[in-house]
Amino acid sequence: MDSLFDEAGERAAASAAPLAVRMRPRTLDEVIGQRHLTAPGTPFRKLIENDAPMSLVLWGPPGTGKTTLAYVVSQVTKRRFTELSAVTAGVKDVRAAVDAARQQLGMSGRQTVLFIDEVHRFSKTQQDALLPAVENRWVSFIGATTENPSFSVVSPLLSRSLLLTLQPLDDDDIRTLVTRALTDERGLKNTVEIDDDALEHLIRLAGGDGRRSLTYLEAAALGTSHIDTATLERAVDRAAVRYDRDGDQHYDVISAFIKSMRGSDVDAALHYLARMIAAGEDARFIARRLIVHASEDVGMADPTALQTAVAAAQAVEFVGLPEARINLAQAVIHITLAPKSNAVIRAIGAAESDVRSGLIGAVPAHLRDAHYPGAKSLGHGKGYVYPHDLPEGIVAQQYAPDVVNGRAYYEPSTHGMESRFSERTRLIRQILHPDQEARETPRETSQETQRETPRDAPDEGAAATPEAGQEAKAEASQPGVAGQSQ
Repeated sequence: MDSLFDEAGERAAASAAPLAVRMRPRTLDEVIGQRHLTAPGTPFRKLIENDAPMSLVLWGPPGTGKTTLAYVVSQVTKRRFTELSAVTAGVKDVRAAVDAARQQLGMSGRQTVLFIDEVHRFSKTQQDALLPAVENRWVSFIGATTENPSFSVVSPLLSRSLLLTLQPLDDDDIRTLVTRALTDERGLKNTVEIDDDALEHLIRLAGGDGRRSLTYLEAAALGTSHIDTATLERAVDRAAVRYDRDGDQHYDVISAFIKSMRGSDVDAALHYLARMIAAGEDARFIARRLIVHASEDVGMADPTALQTAVAAAQAVEFVGLPEARINLAQAVIHITLAPKSNAVIRAIGAAESDVRSGLIGAVPAHLRDAHYPGAKSLGHGKGYVYPHDLPEGIVAQQYAPDVVNGRAYYEPSTHGMESRFSERTRLIRQILHPDQEARETPRETSQETQRETPRDAPDEGAAATPEAGQEAKAEASQPGVAGQSQ
């Protein structure tokens, strides 16, 4: 403390501080979560324990402990703690804080931790104002950001700082944090109890945000010594959604979600999406299901559905909830309303079935690698025709092993854009296999027949002719053919 008056003022402020502030850890061992940063032997812990000069950028979602870690650094190293918010502070405030730190350093030798919250909100000019203080170690700079520092923090400042990434707290971390707040002398001092169901609901509502969990707990504890689910709902104005992420409700809801999208019921799909988000389901899990569904049940009927799903998953990582719920909803709407086809999953399933059945032949000699010494003497690569050397870009040569040559795994539907790929697939197969008009599919023959029937044998009664193959080449090379410019 700078004086007895400052110490008294800080004690008074601490008694009136929010629960989340009062419960801030004082040592690294009290920090909950972020073990990849605080465990013994980690670079961050070594910096603190050795009282080394440091400049840090802490990147992570809200409520993961960025301010807490900065405060712990100052407590453990006995440095002054000066906090600024980039939302309200400007260059003048930064310079004043740096001047005060230099004065303290000159008079007492005591260093200062300059913590700037939301540092990504500073303009380039404001961030540049920090560089002399960081460069000359007048302060130990710690910046906190929820945005990717590669885009939000200027390169000179980032290159002079150690970047530490914080992860959302898991359920056990939140449970430990709440339990500690209920019993600790700085917290609720064992004056309040909470039901198990209410505790689990509180953990779901927190969504990995430690500050939010303590804020909700403090609100629910006002005027009562017992918190049940109803009390918690009234305090935070959020109804408890019956949803167990490890039990039947989890699987029932995600099953209904997927089947609603498959069934093209956009309203039902959005309902289940909102239900999962409200219950605290991991947004990354939802995004992964969207990516799978985009290929499994839409596929080539609308190839852009996969792009939308992947973009939503990236938005979840880059933006996070609650904003990323908008991106997830857009992906759900796109996938649900898209034309449906399961031809992709049927195709890979049929190919896998043949492989499991032992239909694994040798790679045709003309397709084998011919780059290593001695390969050509073995006949590798001999006779291979480079497709781009032909005007139509398609060569009537064998690609599949003999045992599966002529098998048709991909059977396009007539839905959406896949109807265009269906025609192109037919034309290409007519070029590649001019002696087969009605081609064999894995679903039309038993496994026994698959092993006994030569895969390159023409179907009995087939009317294919060399002339037909030439016509297919001409059609496949036309710009108007489906998929030609896709």
